[in-house]
Amino acid sequence: MSSVAQPTITADELLRMPDGDRFELVDGELVERDMGTLAGWISNQVGALFDRYAKQHGGIAFGEGAWYRCYEDDPERVRKPDASYIRSGRLPGDEIPEGYITISPDVAVEVISPSDTYRDVEAKVAEYLDAGVPLVWLINPDNQSVRVFRAGQRVVQLRATDELTGDDVLPGFRCPVAELFPPQTAAKSKAP
Repeated sequence: MSSVAQPTITADELLRMPDGDRFELVDGELVERDMGTLAGWISNQVGALFDRYAKQHGGIAFGEGAWYRCYEDDPERVRKPDASYIRSGRLPGDEIPEGYITISPDVAVEVISPSDTYRDVEAKVAEYLDAGVPLVWLINPDNQSVRVFRAGQRVVQLRATDELTGDDVLPGFRCPVAELFPPQTAAKSKAP
């Protein structure tokens, strides 16, 4: 039995697709982004925290809609972190471009969704680090934790009782991990 190869598309074709904002592009294939309600809520929460930080310190905060095309090893790859942040002065004129952002963010955030596989999420984290993202947060709603990744450093695991900081990438950024999650899920995770 033979299989029919799926046609590949380019990043430019993805940009022109009417429903293209639902997808990422990996190895010429569309990868659908289906966050789920809880992951979407958490993504919005992180985006709001980044926005508040940007208003005080400069920079640009993005929710899950930002497309990044910043992979030297695969210029057609397009990824959409669930939230991201770019420090002031890195984008020309500090203006948000139409289409793709062609520099890596300073912080990329992924929230584990019901449709995610562990392998796929780990691959995305590795891609972000390889593209030069200095700080990656992987948020797990199931156990209310955040894994903090930095190139060349060991992974740090934070629990709901810990504090998430921006280290030297977002100086002064501080947030209790519990605040990333809706109150009812925080209460549920503390139940015996």
